[in-house]
Amino acid sequence: MKKYILSFFTIGLLCTSCNDFEDINNNPFAVDTNKAEPEYLLNNSILGAQQDPNIAERVFVLYWKTAARQHLTTGIAGGTYDDSWTSEYWKYISDWLNNANAAIQLANEKKAAGQGKPYYDNVIQVSRIWRAYLMSEFSDNFGPQPIQAFQGTNPTFNSEKEVYYFILEELKDAVAKMDTTQGVPSNANAYDMVYGFNWTQWVKYANSMRMRIAMRIAEVDPSKAKTEFEAAANSNMFIASSADNFKVAEKPGWDALTGVMSREWNSQILSATLNNLYIGLGGVNSTDQLPAAQHTQVKAPDYIGIKYDQQFTTMTNDPSAGYWLDGLPNKIDPRAYKTFYIPGDLTSPVYSLYPTYTNQATTNHGDLTFEDNSKITINTVNTWNAYTIGNWGVKGQRNGLRNVVGCMPALGKQYRESKNARIFFASWETYFLLAEAALKGWTVPMSDEAAYNKGIQESFVYNGVSQFYGQYITSTDYNRDGTSVSYSHITEPGVSHTMKYKDPVTGNLVSVEIKYPVNTIYKNGSVKNDKLTKIITQKYIANMPWLPLESWNDQRRLGLPFFENPAIETPLPNLPNLNSGNYMTNSIQNFPQRLRYPSTFRNTDQSGYDKAVQLLGGTDAVLTPLWWAKH
Repeated sequence: MKKYILSFFTIGLLCTSCNDFEDINNNPFAVDTNKAEPEYLLNNSILGAQQDPNIAERVFVLYWKTAARQHLTTGIAGGTYDDSWTSEYWKYISDWLNNANAAIQLANEKKAAGQGKPYYDNVIQVSRIWRAYLMSEFSDNFGPQPIQAFQGTNPTFNSEKEVYYFILEELKDAVAKMDTTQGVPSNANAYDMVYGFNWTQWVKYANSMRMRIAMRIAEVDPSKAKTEFEAAANSNMFIASSADNFKVAEKPGWDALTGVMSREWNSQILSATLNNLYIGLGGVNSTDQLPAAQHTQVKAPDYIGIKYDQQFTTMTNDPSAGYWLDGLPNKIDPRAYKTFYIPGDLTSPVYSLYPTYTNQATTNHGDLTFEDNSKITINTVNTWNAYTIGNWGVKGQRNGLRNVVGCMPALGKQYRESKNARIFFASWETYFLLAEAALKGWTVPMSDEAAYNKGIQESFVYNGVSQFYGQYITSTDYNRDGTSVSYSHITEPGVSHTMKYKDPVTGNLVSVEIKYPVNTIYKNGSVKNDKLTKIITQKYIANMPWLPLESWNDQRRLGLPFFENPAIETPLPNLPNLNSGNYMTNSIQNFPQRLRYPSTFRNTDQSGYDKAVQLLGGTDAVLTPLWWAKH
């Protein structure tokens, strides 16, 4: 990686004019070590990793959110990739890693020169903790990476196992060496936008990260995972409340602090995956969540919608495929209406801030064309639908509703106007990790049920729906995937459930057996409502929308939650395993597993590239599983 690893990760702190932090911000490697401070470089790394709109659109939205099924986009979820996006990300994350490493090196150099300050040792530990996160992000996306490159030496590639072991050791050692009684740098909040150099908070983050990485390898290296997880969890120093969350405030504009989901042209429409999890889950009536004016639009609990099988794909194992709900669901997870706006609901506090979307919604019409070329116009105000990704063929050409912003639920403005705080690690994730660990029989401070319920509670508080928590956690209602909330309720839902649909020609209601989907990746499809499915379902919903990479990681690691196969009315060339004969069966070959290494790497360092692919254990392809995901 002569160009994209060596030049970015090998640090040279040159003695040129540098008067303040702004100079370092412009050129972090051309600094006077007598005037520079390591916290400047650490700040540069954390700041850059917030992702300016250029790279956020490509990576956070079009790669991570798409792979995690947080919105309606096929893209990488259909096996495609864009080498220019990946090359950009490679360059960006190299910069972030380089700055983190430079902070460590500069602190050590100044100490050796007798210019050290009391807090330098802690800044080194914080930089190591942050670097560990960046390394995990790198390997979670690509796979093998060079460990030594991040230590300022010539890089040689390491296996994913070696990388994750290194990350775990770094987190452990950094925590052991942190002096939480040490004073902080002056202007601490300016140079640590996360915790203001509150050393205890960094220790909590490091332990929670150690739990996350330990669980990442749990399916392939359970003994190591258990040892590392238990040590971190039993410290009782982890992210336990919203006050501990690792988050960075956004601001409007076009720089690294601009919101990662802020671009107007990324519609971020509700996905079928998420909608099938939401509907029915928790047993909370829509009428208890919405203003009285919308109550007449709430449908009966056994009503699935109008059957439009000439305009909606049925070549998928999406349990809602082929139906359009001409109203609002009877029961739905309370976080759904807080995260996505209802089409045409202009008074909603989360309604889109973009005029284009508002204008489309106020017209609130879309046309459906039938095989005989007749058309009907659909009013989408106060309706709630989500459609399967993939290729809809001629049915897509007949459908004037799919992908039309304003006619479908889409991401609320609170996540789009750059006035929020981007979350990198939240308290709910800690509790769901503890729940999974306890379920495995590991020794941790909480029972699996207590941790599971606490994770839900933390998510409910964040979303402002705590009033429904008590009812929600005792609910035995199944969602469309056949999963309920109550942790002790592990009764399987059966093969199908009876629903009614409206015939679009006669207007009559017709009974139909709607099959629950069979997730053949997880336990060969034998269960839909076991405890692990509940934990990961709740973790997935809670992580919406800030942590799509973690949601993608869980799906690759476990096959949970259920992801429907992309529609194949016309074959998808980048998912060759999926065809008209097996679209009801899930396979890891139907879902993206990683990002390909960029051509810039291959073209500038063929030997490094060859080593990386050798360690990957498969071809450099989107569908090649990572080491920890080979289930």
